[in-house]
This record gives sequence, structure tokens and C-alpha cells, in this order.
Amino acid sequence: MDKIKILWVDDEIDLLKPHILFLEKKNYDVTTCNNGRDAIDIFEEGNFDIVFLDENMPGMSGLETLSEMKEKKSATPVIMITKSEEEYIMEEAIGSKIADYLIKPVNPNQILLSLKKNLDNTRLVSEKTTLDYQKEFRKISMELSMVNSYEDWIELYQKLLYWELELENIDDQSMFEILESQKVEANSQFGKFIERNYEDWFLPKADKPVQSHTLFKELVLPELKKKDRPILFVVIDNLRYDQWKAFESVVSNHYKLEKETPFFSILPTATQYARNAIFSGLTPLEMEKKYPQYWKNDVEDGGKNLYEAEFLTEQLRRLGMNIKQDYFKITNFAGGKKLVDNFKTLKNNDLVTVVYNFVDMLSHAKTEMDVVKELASNDKAYRSLTLSWFKNSPLLEIIQQAQQMGFRLILTTDHGTINVKNPSKVIGDRNTSLNLRYKTGRSLTYEDKDVYAVKDPKSIQLPAINMSSSYIFAKNDYFLAYVNNYNHYVSYYRNTYQHGGISLEEMIIPFLVFNPK
Repeated sequence: MDKIKILWVDDEIDLLKPHILFLEKKNYDVTTCNNGRDAIDIFEEGNFDIVFLDENMPGMSGLETLSEMKEKKSATPVIMITKSEEEYIMEEAIGSKIADYLIKPVNPNQILLSLKKNLDNTRLVSEKTTLDYQKEFRKISMELSMVNSYEDWIELYQKLLYWELELENIDDQSMFEILESQKVEANSQFGKFIERNYEDWFLPKADKPVQSHTLFKELVLPELKKKDRPILFVVIDNLRYDQWKAFESVVSNHYKLEKETPFFSILPTATQYARNAIFSGLTPLEMEKKYPQYWKNDVEDGGKNLYEAEFLTEQLRRLGMNIKQDYFKITNFAGGKKLVDNFKTLKNNDLVTVVYNFVDMLSHAKTEMDVVKELASNDKAYRSLTLSWFKNSPLLEIIQQAQQMGFRLILTTDHGTINVKNPSKVIGDRNTSLNLRYKTGRSLTYEDKDVYAVKDPKSIQLPAINMSSSYIFAKNDYFLAYVNNYNHYVSYYRNTYQHGGISLEEMIIPFLVFNPK
């Protein structure tokens, strides 16, 4: 293995001889220089792994040298060493993207730690993460065999998510594959849990999680009642928990997380059911009965989410909240920009609700566009694409404006999504719904083991299209494929992101409350 090459620049380099000998014994190759001008020439010609740079040198200062080095090779880490503890020097050095900042006198072990932190970081983190997950693996496997409540499932899913995000950045692919198999096993057990318990959650005194139709009353209303600040309530369509984790750090630049409450999407985990339930505060069956003018069943023509604003107004009235509020649905970049331009006019509102549709469009685009299939080929890439979108989206600008105007922020979603891998054959008549993760209709024929079948939709608060309608929900990573044209269907939809069924990714979703920084 090649030696690590260090360039050390200091006008008193002779005094650092013991440090240099210490590093050479540790098998580092150290080149020295006593001024900034020569250092830049040596730096340009040599292929150094890292630079130690004195800040206070006669002639060309350390900061000036740093600036020129960064222009020539921006990726090489530079560690600034200084006698000065003045804040402006620290700030300028950090602003110039130094890798580390050490204050004289430095001892050899400080130097070694800084080297390991900057050059060996990936390997050391990878080894430690792998070791930690190996210890945790058995514990998670034990928990999986005993998990028996919705609280346990939330905790277990968050643990799996934590390890997925930790392991995605290490080199050991085998560990990641072990975690993937644990997620598959978890979803298999979770499907059985939902099958056993879901119907009971609609009984009056059941022990049940917060669900889509109770979310507003149980979690949003208490925040509204505080009346201390206006609230920006953002619902990002189709946002999985891991996608939220991908851009959490961007939001935390502007807002401080005060409360995180995972909740459960109702079935089907589809926009027309789950999001309408959030805004109406009603189950789909109650919506159909109470507001037939707003509710459309699966097989009816026309938009299924056209009346969210009306549903929200009615719910606020029922809850006795006489407040100034506006509702916006953003379905494209231009719509987002328009709200950015007009957001200041909403400063006297008590509540501003924004439904943002980008992530849903992203999952559908992955099905239909080859370029997005390439960009979001797996969950890690899907998270990365979501982060890239969010950092460059009008939604971030809206959140920044809200923070400056003193709004509190509530961020949530209607359901998640899952990468489907395995087809499950289904036969239905021509009036059967089209979704790949659930079906409703008459005379459905299906593989029992792959689905949760509900013969009486009313038992889970769903409307029936006709007297003999039933629902089936795909479990695990199955997608429902019609027997006709089966092979084409399977190759087209395998490894796409779908929702509507039963999985941890689709059902357990975040509700987050923030205060402006």
C-alpha cells in the first residue's frame, strides 16, 4: 500500500522535527516547506493526500495560501494550524472549507487523530458500523419474533431505518444485504400483524395508533389551540420515513424539531383514501355517507382529491376552530414559485396548508420514464433524488420564508411507498380498480398468502362499490398483476415504487412539529 503523502507548511518547520519523525515512524511520507509561495508550487506538482498549513507566516499568510490551494485542487483536505484563537480567523478558515483547525502548541497525537479523522474516517466508520450492526442483528431478530403492538412496530421500524441509513455509506455490501433480508422478514411479520389487528382499530374503545382520519384532531388541533404563532402545515404526498430523514438536516438549518410522532396511514395507503381522511377527519365510509358530493369511489371518473380544501374547512368548523386559513395544492414548479412570491400576503393567517405533490410524481415517473428508473434504482438512490429535489425546490423557499415570518412548521405526509419486487396473480372483472397494491371489486381471484383480503369493506370503514365488493391489499413487496398479458405487466412494473398496500414503508409515516430558529 502506498504511503500517505503529507505537505507540512510552517515558517518554523525546524521546530516541528519531532512531530515529523513521529509521523515517519507511523509510515507517513512528509514533505516540508517554510513559506506559502513555495508551498503552492510544491502542492501543484506533488500528489499530496493532505496539507498541514500554518496560519501565521511572514509574506504570504496561511489564509492566502489556503485560498490558492483550494483554487488549484479543491478536493485535497487542508488542516489549518495557528497560534491565534481569534474568532474571525477561525470563521474565515472554516468558510474556506478547511478539513480541521488545530491551535498551537500541537502534540503528535493531535496530528495523528486529525489525519485519521480526515483520511481514515471512511474505513474506521465502516468497520465500527459493521461491528455495531452485527451486535444489533441478533437483538433485532429476537424483537421481530416478539413484537406485538403498534408501538413495538414503530420502534422496530425506526431501528431498521437507523441501520439502513448507517449502512448505506459503508463499503460492506454483505451487511447491507443482511439488513435487506431483515426488512423483508419484518414486512412479512408486519403484514400478519395488520391482518390480525387492523379491523379492531375501528372499534370505539380499541387500543389503536393515530391514523389518517384522527391525525388532525389528535395532533394538529392541539398545536392550533396554542395560538402563539401562525402555523404552516405541509403535507408532502407519498413521503416515506427514510426520505424525510434524507432531508431532515436541510430543514434543521431553519427550524428546530420539537415533536416527532410516527402515525399509521389507513388502508388503502393511497392518496384518495389517506389524504382525504386527513383533511376531512373522517374515514372513507363516513366521507361517502356525509359528503357524497365530494367523495368518488375507485372506478368513478374524475379527480379523487379535488375537495381537500372543502373537507378541511368543514373539519375546522366541526372542531369549533374559527380561524383565518388558506389551502394550497402545488403540483408543479410554477405553482410552487407562485406561492413563494405571494407567501408574505399570508402573514395574518392562523393556518396555511400546503399539499406538495412532487414525491408522488417522482414515484410515478419512475414507473414511466427510463431516466428516472436509472436515477432511482433502489431506496438509497430514491432518498438521494428526494434530497436533491428538496434542496432546489420552491418548498424549501416557502419553509425559509415561513421561518423568517415566525411561523411554526408542521410537516407530514399521507402515506409512504414501497419498491415492489414480486408479482402476485389476480383476476377481476372489468370494474376492478387499477391500483397495483390493492384491488376492490367483485369476483376477485387471488393468491391468499400474498394479500390481506377484506370481504366486508364496512368492517374497516371503506365504502363498497356494490353489494358484493371486497378489497385485497398486497403485503410485503408484492404487486398485483393481471393474468392477461402477465409477462409484459411484470417486467414493466417490477422494481417500481407503488403504494396502496401493507408495508412498514407505506403505513408508518412521520408527523413533525417545529419551532423557527
